[in-house]
Amino acid sequence: MQRLSGVPRDYAWGSHDAIPALMGAAPSQQPLAELWFGAHPGGAARFVPSFNAREGADHASDGDLRALIEREPVGVLGEDVVNRFGAQLPYLLKLIAPARPLSLQVHPHLERARERFRAEEAAGIPVDAPERNYRDENHKPELVFAVTTFEAMCGFRAPRRAAELLSGLGVDVTDRLHAVLRADPSAAGMRTAFRGLLEPSTRPERAEVDAVMAACAARLRSGSPSPRADRTVVMLGREHPGDPGVVASLLLNPVTLHPGEALFVPAGGVHAYLSGLGVEIMASSDNVLRAGLTAKHIDVAEMLKCVDYVAAPPIRLAPEVFHGATRVFYAPVDDFELSVTELEDAGRASQHPLPGRGPRVILCLAGEVEVATATDTATLTRGEAIFVRADEGGVSVRGSGTLVQADVP
Repeated sequence: MQRLSGVPRDYAWGSHDAIPALMGAAPSQQPLAELWFGAHPGGAARFVPSFNAREGADHASDGDLRALIEREPVGVLGEDVVNRFGAQLPYLLKLIAPARPLSLQVHPHLERARERFRAEEAAGIPVDAPERNYRDENHKPELVFAVTTFEAMCGFRAPRRAAELLSGLGVDVTDRLHAVLRADPSAAGMRTAFRGLLEPSTRPERAEVDAVMAACAARLRSGSPSPRADRTVVMLGREHPGDPGVVASLLLNPVTLHPGEALFVPAGGVHAYLSGLGVEIMASSDNVLRAGLTAKHIDVAEMLKCVDYVAAPPIRLAPEVFHGATRVFYAPVDDFELSVTELEDAGRASQHPLPGRGPRVILCLAGEVEVATATDTATLTRGEAIFVRADEGGVSVRGSGTLVQADVP
């Protein structure tokens, strides 16, 4: 086992205090939006010194997780993982803390990611260039587990419900969208409506977007059919004046995750996270296609090619219980699974086995927990993480606290 130091990301939408508070630190001067615990080339977690209580020796702390995998792929990942995914950790675990809305975005399917990554490489676009869409060849399905109340928008509403919300606002753009969805309450109709909002030739002017915000604010005062939807429009309009994504929020499902709940976002699913603190796990990728609600690079045409327009409720994953103390969230992908273990044994009298197998990243969210393999132990406190190699075998834990584990199904 080796301790990990997460890689911080200071995106403008991040909170100054949510992640530092979990880590037991003071608020950061810059927004701390994400903390990465993985081996992605854009930010591989580094090893930090740890003390082996059994052997009385410090573990080596040189290098990062990506370099270790390159040196010993089979031992670190396991033969099965190498055969399926190559010499790379197939998932990326993060803490994510939006204090302001993220962009209106979608992540690509695997085939599209491979095709477009190679095209951008052939075009000579530097992988870290702001205008680059594809920073790797991977898809990016993801799961977010709520540590605090977590607000988001995810996937399309039923077209008829979206038409109801658009009705009566009295703005040209909402009247047009309402007419489209009433005439064709299907995925094709939603596609026409969404594309009409975002494509350069048909997107509304700033004055129209601002008028929709004003109409939703007025409807809130007079009795709204959906106060939550109208509040979201007003909030987004204040954050991103004139952005068509403000109006697009009326087409999307609202999501509130309470602590302990999880949401799965498949490749192709339009979404935007709004606020809260969560643990996020995804296929190891940094491919994000944006169409609005951001100052970052936007590529509407490419984003629209990746969108799934079928209306569906958000995918809330129900966990399965393992040995009483652990809940396992099985996502419908091969790249990752997430388990959450809650222990209440301050005396550390009993050990609880963890599900899954290596390679594992284990992150402590609260309390103090001892993690053990057949040959090693490590004590984790709030905000600390370790990596467990595949060749270290099974893992058990004891203590009093909460930890999350990322592993490969």
